[in-house]
Formats: sequence, structure tokens, C-alpha cells
Amino acid sequence: MQEKIGIVLLNLGGPDSLKAVEPFLYNLFVDPDIIDFPGSFLVRKPLAKFISSRRHPKIQEQYKQIGGKSPLKEFTLGQCRLLEIELNKRFPAKVYAAMRYWHPFTEEVLDELEREGITKVILLPLYPQFSTATTESSVKEWKKHLKLRGNTSIEWTLIEHYYDFPPYIEACVERVNQGLERFPADKRDEVDILFSAHGTPMKLVREGDPYSGHICETVCAVRASGGWKNPHRLCFQSKVGPQKWLTPSTPDTIDELAKAGSKMMLLVPIAFASDHLETLFEVGIEFREEAEHKGVEQFEVTEGLNYSPKFIDALAQLVFQKAENFEIKIAAAGT
Repeated sequence: MQEKIGIVLLNLGGPDSLKAVEPFLYNLFVDPDIIDFPGSFLVRKPLAKFISSRRHPKIQEQYKQIGGKSPLKEFTLGQCRLLEIELNKRFPAKVYAAMRYWHPFTEEVLDELEREGITKVILLPLYPQFSTATTESSVKEWKKHLKLRGNTSIEWTLIEHYYDFPPYIEACVERVNQGLERFPADKRDEVDILFSAHGTPMKLVREGDPYSGHICETVCAVRASGGWKNPHRLCFQSKVGPQKWLTPSTPDTIDELAKAGSKMMLLVPIAFASDHLETLFEVGIEFREEAEHKGVEQFEVTEGLNYSPKFIDALAQLVFQKAENFEIKIAAAGT
């Protein structure tokens, strides 16, 4: 009988209630891969407590406007179920979600794997582009909890990124095409397409973080595959704190295009595997209101990849490829 393989989808997670917002923010800002400056280890915990206590009332109000919680957990667990169905057409598999900053945490998933007797695991980040702030942070958490358990029998391997993986690119192209269909047919070629990615501090870029380069390659691949004639821009959102972040910012780009006379915009939250606060509130409410205030007549936002059959198929193909050489590429537990 073929051994069942565990697939663990890595994601950031999100608060599943308004009460969870403050502890979620604390978990986010106490992460060394998020708050990192000389001597930060001395003040990281009190600083994270201060930031989360100051920011959570504002963030709670934002969550209220999208239903009172983050939909990220629901989407991720749904992706687990759909992916599991696809994988079991080829081999026995069980798919789990391990969130970095809220339930289900990595240690909870490891408990489940041990109960199920699963000893071979493929980690699949829901971050198509690699960054130390996302994929590396989640993998560090995985390694930490394996080490805390001591003599674990779990062997594992990692799918590091898939920013240029053709099936993933096709899933993105489909979402852009669906967004363009909301505009009048005779005006679609005039729509400004804004690819908006989550920003990172320039400090990470200078240290060699590949995320910004991966984003550029994803956008280039999506545009080449889509073949649209539309004008386009790549911009960055979700800046936090006083540090210099990747530019141009999405709000500045919207403002610039509106001043130049743009009346139709399609915003594509590129690199987001699921809809959450940054897409539903920041883009869908804040940026939309700003665009309309500046004279944009039609502002549309593409749906997140969410339950896209093409995206689920892309994830399945990534796992199939990795599973073929599982014994060769396996990582030693706890390394």
C-alpha cells in the first residue's frame, strides 16, 4: 500500500474574529523577519505589543467593513480540500494549512501529522514569489517546531517558488481577462491595467531578497501570455512604518494616471493567492474611493485566485513534480 504524503500549504493567516485582530498583529510584528534592525532583539516584544495595541482599533474597523474577520483561513482551507481531491487522483495525500500568525499554527499542523502517522511532507507556500518575509519566515517556523519536538520521524521538502510556472501564470491571465470583461467591449483596449503587489522595505531588496525581481518576472510572464495591448503599470501597496519601501506606490500610481486623464482602471492584486484585507479593503474600498474621487469613471478589481480551478491545478502540478523525485530532494528533518 502506497504511503500517504502530507502537503502543507504555508500562508500568513488572518484574524478569524475582531477580538483576534490585536493578538494577530502582535504575532506579526514580533516576527524577526518583519521587525529587524540593529539591536531589535532587545526591544522586539515590547515594540510589537506597542504597535499592535496602537494599530488594532483602526484595523478592526477595516475588518468590520469586509465582514468582521479575514476570509484568508476559509479560502486556504478550501484550497486544501480542492487540492487534496486532485492529488488523490494520483497518490494518497492529505493537505493541511499552516498559518504563520494565526490559527491553525504550525505546531497544530505537526500535531495532526503525527496523529495521522504521516512521515513525508511537501511544503507548498501560497506565496508564489519568494521573500524572506513570507516563505523563509514560514519555513523557519516549521524548522523551529520540528526541532522543539526532538526526535521526529518527519522528512520534508520545499517548493520554494513558482512565480514563473506556466500553469500559475495562466490562472493569473484568466483573472485579468475576467476583469476586462466588466468594461464595455469597445473600450477594453483603453483600460489601464495596474498590477499591484504587496510591497517590502527597500532594506530587504538591498540585502538580496529576490521578491521584487520575482514580481517583475511574474508580471512580464502574465502580460506576454495575455497578449493585451492595454497600457499597464506595476506598483506596490500596504506600506507600514517610516522605512523606504518599493515604489511606485499604488495610490501614487492611481493619482498620476487619473491626473493624466485615465477614466478606466483594472487593478490586479498580483502575487496574492487569496482575497483578504489588502485586496478587499485596501484595494476594493480605499483605492476605489480614491480613484473615483480623482475622476476615474470605472475602477474594477480582479478576483483573487481563491478557488480558481486553474490555480488549484497549478498547485497540483507543482506537487506532482516534487513528489516524483521526493526521495532525492528530501530535506533532513529539523535542518
